[in-house]
Amino acid sequence: MQFYLTEAIQKALIASGIETGREIQIEKPTDRKFGDFSTNVALVLAKECRMNPRQLAEKISGNLVFRENTVRDTAIAGPGFINFYLEPAFIMQSAEQIIVEGGHFGSTCRGKGKKAIVEYVSANPTGPLTIGRGRGGVLGDCIANLLETQGYEVTREYYFNDAGRQMTILAESVRLRYRELCGRTVAFPETHYQGDYIRDIAARMHEKHGQTLADADGLDEFKQAAETVIFTHIKQTLHRLGIRHDSYFNEHKLYLEDDSGRSANDRVVEALKEKGFVSEYDGATWFTTTKLGQEKDKVLIKSSGEPSYRLPDIAYHVTKFERGFSEIVNVFGADHIDEYPDVVEALNILGYEGDRIRVAINQFVTTTVNGETVKMSTRKGNADLLDDLIDDVGADATRLFFIMRGKDSHLNFDVELAKKQSKDNPVFYLQYAHARICSLLRMAEKEIGFSSDGSGAHHMQLLDSEHELRLAFGLADYPLVIENCIRLLEPQKMVEYLHSVAELYHRFYQECPILKAEPDIRTARLFLSVATRQVLRNGFGILGVTAPESM
Repeated sequence: MQFYLTEAIQKALIASGIETGREIQIEKPTDRKFGDFSTNVALVLAKECRMNPRQLAEKISGNLVFRENTVRDTAIAGPGFINFYLEPAFIMQSAEQIIVEGGHFGSTCRGKGKKAIVEYVSANPTGPLTIGRGRGGVLGDCIANLLETQGYEVTREYYFNDAGRQMTILAESVRLRYRELCGRTVAFPETHYQGDYIRDIAARMHEKHGQTLADADGLDEFKQAAETVIFTHIKQTLHRLGIRHDSYFNEHKLYLEDDSGRSANDRVVEALKEKGFVSEYDGATWFTTTKLGQEKDKVLIKSSGEPSYRLPDIAYHVTKFERGFSEIVNVFGADHIDEYPDVVEALNILGYEGDRIRVAINQFVTTTVNGETVKMSTRKGNADLLDDLIDDVGADATRLFFIMRGKDSHLNFDVELAKKQSKDNPVFYLQYAHARICSLLRMAEKEIGFSSDGSGAHHMQLLDSEHELRLAFGLADYPLVIENCIRLLEPQKMVEYLHSVAELYHRFYQECPILKAEPDIRTARLFLSVATRQVLRNGFGILGVTAPESM
């Protein structure tokens, strides 16, 4: 509907002798007495056209031409808004289109021929996944789903942090527990990983190697064993939530030297140095971000010779550009909020288009059980684990609760609410709407032989009551909601939208008799129900939650 109105306005502008490259904005007024849609095009172009906005609105409105049975009326309001009042049949035609397109409704070819990469989770393999990592995993998975609806060739990537100080501490932790099993007395530092999973890995090694590694100086075998066990567990946990990855990029590749004896990290430092953005002082190598107006320079290589997080992250993103991705999305935790702008700045300096990188920062998660907050600490081994949460509330509730708040907001995960079988639980409320429609359609098939795959959807153009029109009008918003979700990297908008659809359907169901209506109206309302079911299913697919047919 918006596209049709936009096209009509563009033709009216040409007929009015107005040529402009400005985007035409069409919005829904909050109060429907101001129309089904409204545009501020006259206010935007008034200065350019040297006309009073209201007079310009009248001129444009006078040149608007619509097909029959589409726009019932237009009106000029306020300082120069043009309001559009649609014919009920035109609104209902949009619901027919939903049935025609089915599972493809909302999809486009906008991204066809373009490659997108979405990096998410990327948790260090130092322990089981915590709830905080789960939120980022679901967010990234939903963003990837959204991009796929627009035709992008999407690569879902996990940046595997298998290098650096944390991996050394992990290996040392396992070695110490292994030595304990060999009968040695060890002092276990507070800084090391103390969870039971470390003891389990050490026990596996002891079972396999006996005491042969008790005096080993190297950490390689302990590191490799820990990585393998922990990362296998991470993959299993993600699989429980339907989260998958197409590729895994190992950080250690960035440290490997090529034939010239240089690593990817070395090449980044050299290139930044050539551009005049590297300094060496206090025994360290610095990215001189003070030249970019920042208060302090940022460390690239510490005085110990160990790279900071920024250096391999810059090198890693160079590979994303080299692999030909036109859309680069990173899903990070709040601990990256100060780092990623430096990575983008470095890439710009190196000649890459940093504005092609989009970052979704998801804030921290706390869990509440019976009003009490559960604290997390991976290092201490008393983390709030993602597996435990899935065991408690199920995969659907876990996924939906993670994204029902904006990514920029702290999330308090109410475990007791997630388990409730009532409309207070947003998961139950949404899935119940779908199940209710499925139940209705099964009953219609049994009682009157109704088939949702058959003809008859055109009967919807007979519908014109307030609740019918509101529902159909809401369903038509689905493609626009997808656009907004992608623009904002915010799947939460889809959750909010589906909740509004469920609300509209429940109201329609209560106010408009369906099976007891006269035959043509009954058929029309059944097909409006089919269209609603399709939108819910499509949205559930993006969010990665199931669409139950009975509850």
